[in-house]
Amino acid sequence: MHTLNCKGRLLSLDTPVVMGIINVTPDSFYGNSRKNEADAVLLQAEKMLKEGAAILDMGGQSTRPGSERVGAAREAERVIPAIQTILKHFPEAVISIDTYHSAVAKAAVEAGACMVNDISAGEMDEQMLDTVASLKTPYICMHMLGTPDTMQQSPQYNNVTLEVLDFLAGKIKICRSKGIYDVIADPGFGFGKTIQHNFTLLKSLELFKMLEVPVLAGLSRKSTIYKTLGLTANEALNGTTVLNTIALMNGAHILRVHDVKEAVEAVKLFVSYRQAASNV
Repeated sequence: MHTLNCKGRLLSLDTPVVMGIINVTPDSFYGNSRKNEADAVLLQAEKMLKEGAAILDMGGQSTRPGSERVGAAREAERVIPAIQTILKHFPEAVISIDTYHSAVAKAAVEAGACMVNDISAGEMDEQMLDTVASLKTPYICMHMLGTPDTMQQSPQYNNVTLEVLDFLAGKIKICRSKGIYDVIADPGFGFGKTIQHNFTLLKSLELFKMLEVPVLAGLSRKSTIYKTLGLTANEALNGTTVLNTIALMNGAHILRVHDVKEAVEAVKLFVSYRQAASNV
């Protein structure tokens, strides 16, 4: 059983939970996740919370391949007011800040966020791990090959599962040495991986239990789904549900998604299936 200490509130992961994505950006790959006005952000947060999201993941910068990089100050200008607006209306909301800038992480936690989601695992800002340790928040540590600008330029591995596992195991050790004890491991589906790499990691996800930390699966509407099916991101909800279900079967504790209702339903069915199977 895993729990996360979110500013004194314990979030249990004994049953898998859903993290809803809210992007305060003009260019995230899935248009329906972009919410640039305060009212739109608030409506999206309300909708996700009512549908059962346990965590809201706020992002102020797109990390899709080829997207424009913005600095920490601009990113903070986008996300801090959004976090404050949500918490003003929903003070019990658990908010994660999706950033690789330590300054944004610090400002977001001071504004009320209680978790840091870093796609670079501290590789893009050398102050990140020390900052998270000082903030005493859970930390989502993700594997990415290269940077968002280079990650999809012919990514290669000798053994993608072993290399991602080794990377995360090393990072978890460093995190704990610095005083970050609530670490969540994210294999980084789509971040420096081919479609085959992503399917291999999904098939091998159960092996990530050896890290002895919760595992996050971020598969929602990604190109592995829509390119395999010959669709667009807008048409990839059904495929997302299929892969989310496989991730749950293989041990995922957190599903990071654009569509909360469908993911929550997948979790409920998975939990009922698991309970029935244990009674056979």
